[in-house]
Amino acid sequence: MKLIDKYIGLSRKGEAVWISDVREAFAAEPGTKALAVRLCCLDGMEKTYTCPVPLWENGEQRSFLLEYLKARTFNILSCYSGRALYLCLDMEDGELRKLAEDCLDSFQREPGLKKVLNIAGRLCRSLGLPDFEMGLEGLENHGASPKPEAESGETLEAKLRRAVESCGSGAFCGIDVGGTDIKLALALEGRLLAVKEYDWNPAESPRAEGLIHPILLLARLMQARLSVEAMPEASPARLLVERALEKEATHEQMEEAIKACSGREQPLFSGIGLSFPDVVIHNRILGGETPKTKGMRENPELDYETEFLKLSSLGAELEKLCLPGGRVEIVNDGPMAAFSAAAELAWSREWEEGQGGIVAHSLGTDLGTGWIKGSGEIPDIPLELYDLLVDLGSEKWRAYPAEDLRSVKNENSGLPGLRRYLGQAAAYRMAWQLKSELLEGFTAERGELLCISMEPRDMRKPCLEHLMQSAAKGDEAARELFRRIGRNLAQMTREMEYLLDTGTKSRYLFGRFVKESACFELIREGFKELLPDMELHAADDSLALTPLMEQLAGRGDVTVAQFAQAVSAIYFSSFDRQ
Repeated sequence: MKLIDKYIGLSRKGEAVWISDVREAFAAEPGTKALAVRLCCLDGMEKTYTCPVPLWENGEQRSFLLEYLKARTFNILSCYSGRALYLCLDMEDGELRKLAEDCLDSFQREPGLKKVLNIAGRLCRSLGLPDFEMGLEGLENHGASPKPEAESGETLEAKLRRAVESCGSGAFCGIDVGGTDIKLALALEGRLLAVKEYDWNPAESPRAEGLIHPILLLARLMQARLSVEAMPEASPARLLVERALEKEATHEQMEEAIKACSGREQPLFSGIGLSFPDVVIHNRILGGETPKTKGMRENPELDYETEFLKLSSLGAELEKLCLPGGRVEIVNDGPMAAFSAAAELAWSREWEEGQGGIVAHSLGTDLGTGWIKGSGEIPDIPLELYDLLVDLGSEKWRAYPAEDLRSVKNENSGLPGLRRYLGQAAAYRMAWQLKSELLEGFTAERGELLCISMEPRDMRKPCLEHLMQSAAKGDEAARELFRRIGRNLAQMTREMEYLLDTGTKSRYLFGRFVKESACFELIREGFKELLPDMELHAADDSLALTPLMEQLAGRGDVTVAQFAQAVSAIYFSSFDRQ
């Protein structure tokens, strides 16, 4: 049987066809046509990926190869973005050239693929670069031009320790923005003064203010908590603030607490760190293609590009709450996870594992990925890996609309991306496949769509909690669900290492999926099945080594897995990432 037909057959059965398996098989296949993808990165560096194409005999085989080439191109741009991308081939080969042209045309026609062009366009404009372009060119020897590592008299370990130490005096706020909640941590003179959790659904907001206002409101609430620190515990203002810090507090209660403290001079922060789930380059939110801005994208009453640009003002608004010279540092939630693991390891002086750099993931509503090189550099690239196209199969599950929980398609792209293989939406999908009774009481039908119920209560987090508890109590279907999460994480890791070549042998996992140790062990079990030589570490209490993180672990009301990145954001506000 021809290799391509084997993959087509697996897809028809509803099985996954992993892109790494296909890539490796095609590389070993004799008689392929030479093709390469050349990327000109945002920093001017070039990267070239070989992409040999087997001969095809019919339209179905050609369609599979077209999907494969589209996925390879999409993944490269999701990881790096860039100034330009070219498919390099023998320009005299009419059949191959037409295949490559169809691939490039797809990025102009298909909204899901076009999202990487939208991001590239925004990044190029923000960096003052010419418009992003894609095209064909003759196959030549294009090699990567290595970029010299930045010279520094200070090691990454020393930088990390200095960032932690500098937060021992002054007032700092850390903010961790997620898809279903925002978490904050407040430190004063080295003490973890308060934490706050706030549930939200940013995708429903039709305007940028719906994302900006809650973050600023919460930051001002933390400022109010600073202002009442010297007051007696029974004072009216302090009681209002403490009530507003409770998870179920309403907007009105938070506004009332802030107003109660507004009659006196407000204390200012020495630094604010913000972890935000979108592309962040040079401290600015620039991506604009995540589920969080879905309501804005679909609002016909506004120009999305103009509206999205308002998010870039968030840093300036937060600076108003800081002392002169106080820093507001914004980064994607993935790099924040990597920074968090690195800072804890450096503080403990158990640094041998971090010398080559740190890779970490935040796994909750979505998947965030971060990489800190051994030099201390956080690469200024999107690393939008939650959108990677790793499965070229699963035809049966592609037939469902993206809004249906059974679908493998991401809601924000309409493509079968990693969001439906890792994270909250993946858990729902696989639970339904393995044992639909696991979702009983949590779903609602909207026409022909099967969804997690949002009315009268948002059941997304309770449903995931139920699945985690079911696995912890021994339900075999729920346990297999988390093993599959681990296997899928391994498949993502294979693609990530191919694209980035980080050279790291460990991964640190943050987020809601780590909160239940039994679930993490199942994830690790599945991960090790495919990548036995790599280690997966939970960012739980065992990684609580810095002073503020130790205080977080000592609290009885929250967990390290929940608030680690909010606390790490405090340290990040003082980190020299150059």
